Amino acid sequence: MSQVIKMDVKTQILTPLLETLIKEENIEVPMLPEVANKAVTLAQDPDSDANQMAQLITGDQSLAGHVMRIANSAAYTPNASLVSLQQAIARLGMGLISEIAVAASIGTKMFHTPGFEQHIAYIWQHALASALWAKEISRTCRRNVETSFLCALLHSIGRPVAVQTILDLSQKKGLQMQEEEVLKVEDAYHQKIAIQVLDTWGMPELIKEVVEYFYDYQAAPNATGQIANAKAAAAFATHMLKPEEMSRGQLFELEVLGDLNLYNDEIEELLDKTDLVKSSMEEMSK
Repeated sequence: MSQVIKMDVKTQILTPLLETLIKEENIEVPMLPEVANKAVTLAQDPDSDANQMAQLITGDQSLAGHVMRIANSAAYTPNASLVSLQQAIARLGMGLISEIAVAASIGTKMFHTPGFEQHIAYIWQHALASALWAKEISRTCRRNVETSFLCALLHSIGRPVAVQTILDLSQKKGLQMQEEEVLKVEDAYHQKIAIQVLDTWGMPELIKEVVEYFYDYQAAPNATGQIANAKAAAAFATHMLKPEEMSRGQLFELEVLGDLNLYNDEIEELLDKTDLVKSSMEEMSK
């Protein structure tokens, strides 16, 4: 039977258990499908080629169909019809195909969070929107577009895993956690949990640095620009999805946009791409 305990006491019971799991690296991490992991590795390998990527993705018929549908969408190949994975990879590039594969492999169904389905769905929707905005911002800032998508896509990956872990622990200890209690603990620990997720999935060190320094990008040892790009992208995503939380005026005043040397006219041009980002997000979410 669940215990009726005050909020602070429940948190005091739960957090040491969570900290132990993190310290001992025993967080239960949902497995990323092998094909998505290999797609990221192939995209980063200068000796790999389109045939290898095509063979990999063809091994998963559902994923292959998903990749082809997105590759043929208006957002990626307007007025063109791609008929094979090799053609899609040649047209769009290994990096973009691997991004589509990863985005297709991660979703709300990967996490077991009863009662928090809408919260997790929004986290994923925001992550996908952030990833798409990151590419647009990278192009405007003339930065490396190749890594920007995954950095922004995975910047909040610790949140759904944190919620899943908190719910599992509270159930085992018979603690009836309220939504605000779960979200408070999630907010405190999602970054540390995300590092374990990215380690388990074999993601590049760059992405781990983006997660670790997301809220203090100026202190990052190597990837200040890439983290600033992801942070700006997340702000654009919030403005698009929940403008009541990030108004147009607040967006223009963000310090990170100044650090990226984005001027007001460039921000306006980026905002003009909102419909394109929404269209791409809808295609990738299907």
